[in-house]
Amino acid sequence: MSDMIEGRAVTVARPPAIVYCEANFTAIDGKTANGLVRHSELYEIQSVIDSRLAGLDAGMALDGVSNGIPICRDLHEAMTQGGDAPELLIVGVAPTSGLLSTADRDVLLKAMAHGLSIVNGLHEFLNDDPEFAAAAVIHSVLIHDIRRPPAKRDLRMFDGSILDVECPRIAVLGTDGAIGKRTTATILTRVLNEHGVRATLVGTGQTSLMQGARHGVALDAIPAQFVTGELEGAVVAAAETDRPDVIVVEGQGALSHPTYLSSTAILRGSRPEAVILQHAPVRKTLSDFPSFTMPRPADEIRLIETFADTKVIGLTLNHEDMTDGEVDAAIVAYELELGIPVTDAIDRPASRLLDMVFAAFPGLSLGPLTAVV
Repeated sequence: MSDMIEGRAVTVARPPAIVYCEANFTAIDGKTANGLVRHSELYEIQSVIDSRLAGLDAGMALDGVSNGIPICRDLHEAMTQGGDAPELLIVGVAPTSGLLSTADRDVLLKAMAHGLSIVNGLHEFLNDDPEFAAAAVIHSVLIHDIRRPPAKRDLRMFDGSILDVECPRIAVLGTDGAIGKRTTATILTRVLNEHGVRATLVGTGQTSLMQGARHGVALDAIPAQFVTGELEGAVVAAAETDRPDVIVVEGQGALSHPTYLSSTAILRGSRPEAVILQHAPVRKTLSDFPSFTMPRPADEIRLIETFADTKVIGLTLNHEDMTDGEVDAAIVAYELELGIPVTDAIDRPASRLLDMVFAAFPGLSLGPLTAVV
């Protein structure tokens, strides 16, 4: 990881970390661990704990590409992998409840007893838990509650300053939660920068903040009265600080979702000129809500474009439970049905993702594609 200090690129050491994701790595409720294994600017991910997949390479288990991060059976095995001694245990599970089980608590407390600080992205703030607070003092470690919002007196109301942001904003929304919006937003930001287009990601969830997003806020931890203002502030700060050509805003939930409401704040707070929609073609029901069927992309697009003054410029696919041939067929079918570009951000050439953006914003700088194809 590098940062800029007085105009010079300075390498910043990333603390070595273990990611705890028992029984959930590669699954929907393991999305925080999945994201950190794919991309982490803040931490050096040394291992993942999940006894179901112990012995496998985390990259191979997740994406079919080895990344040298082992999956371990338990905390003891993760602590004895060799290399630099781990400094942190990151909570990599993200259950709908946002709460830890009794077994999870035991592992975290044992990690603290071994001198590891805790990085926690759940709704349950461990600094407020008497047992964890006492353990932190006893073992001289820290607890980082990523989702803890500022005090109410410090929260920001929407004031319309988003109207002064001149660069385009692209929001990556979805048809469900835990469907790959953050991954697509991260990839899009990276390939735009590799192509010479200055792109900044504004994170809206705990995982993107853990991964190292320079700007953002955990929207689902903010009181409803302040969500649009807090997001507006993050986007304005990104524009003023980074002077980007384009701002990519990570989506949350889905506009049509019966429970998750963060998409409304994203559309209102960042006022995106364009939306990329993420969809899982073979997912039949909403994740964690089996009584509700998945919306059709065409219906979600219609809802988004009715709700906000924006345009859906492309569809990106989550290829869960799909063969490569099925993904190809889905791309062709959706392009014919919707009349917009369709791709898989992970498994298809980055040029397809770039073409999607450049078709909508032809004024963005164009350059050679060799670095990202």
